[in-house]
Amino acid sequence: MRMGLAIDASCDLPQTFLQEHNIAVMPITVRVDDEVFLDDRSQVEIHRFLDRKLGDRSHSAETEPCTVEDVQRLFLDKLVLEQDCVFCLTITATRSPINDHVIKASFAVLKNYRGVREKNGLTGPFLMRVIDTRNLFAGAAPTIVEATRLIAAGEAPAAIRERLTHIANNSYGYMLPRDLYYLRARAKKKGDRSVGLFSAVLGSALDIKPLLRGYRGETGPVGKVRGFEHGAETLFNYAAERVQAGLLVPAVCISYGGELSEVAKMPGYDKLRAACEEAGVALLESPMSITGMVNVGEGAITLGFAAEEHVADF
Repeated sequence: MRMGLAIDASCDLPQTFLQEHNIAVMPITVRVDDEVFLDDRSQVEIHRFLDRKLGDRSHSAETEPCTVEDVQRLFLDKLVLEQDCVFCLTITATRSPINDHVIKASFAVLKNYRGVREKNGLTGPFLMRVIDTRNLFAGAAPTIVEATRLIAAGEAPAAIRERLTHIANNSYGYMLPRDLYYLRARAKKKGDRSVGLFSAVLGSALDIKPLLRGYRGETGPVGKVRGFEHGAETLFNYAAERVQAGLLVPAVCISYGGELSEVAKMPGYDKLRAACEEAGVALLESPMSITGMVNVGEGAITLGFAAEEHVADF
């Protein structure tokens, strides 16, 4: 059975990884004033967004995830011909409608795929499975990495689905924002009251940054740090400790809302890289999606891994 993957563009993984594993990307349209960007994880489009230096204007951006009809076309025009089973992985359904769109599209795909395949000389059933990673940005990556491993190992679809659900429920996604004013403005635009004005003003005045965590569909602060550099060091050191304690998936995924070359210069990064090398854990670096940057601001870091349930100590 030929098995493949499709993800939404907000799942942060390197373009080289996506190409290596032939992972289809369901794009998101981002509109900032009169400019339109197609967020499909293309390096060219990400750099075009960064080069435009939109800054504070981005918080008012409108994002349009793949529609039900777009998902149907992707599958019926392409994926049902290339694969016999496709796992669709999306960011958490509590923060985006894409998971709901894919589920709705799956009904039409599973109803109509036979005619499409038969016209192209293909027989046998087609399977489509939708997985909510229950996380955001780099936090969605461990489930996708595990999916590629299971497919390469030739596991059965039912076993893959069960394992991916387990990894999604045990994935931790952390975020360190750079600009609290931006984060508050974007939250206000979306009707999210999680970042209040007083907290934004106080945090910016004292250079205090929150460490935010995504876990099982919920997002919220788990700690505070003074200064972005110190925050990055705290986060990287914490991730190194989790690597040494043992992960469920041998990968740590990092995304950054800017030039990736800046990440390796941050304090604590060398310690994390050394811990990963010693433990045989892949350290995957990725540009943050355009959608991620308009939601949390340029210059933010997200980091994801899968581990047994534990209490974060910051």
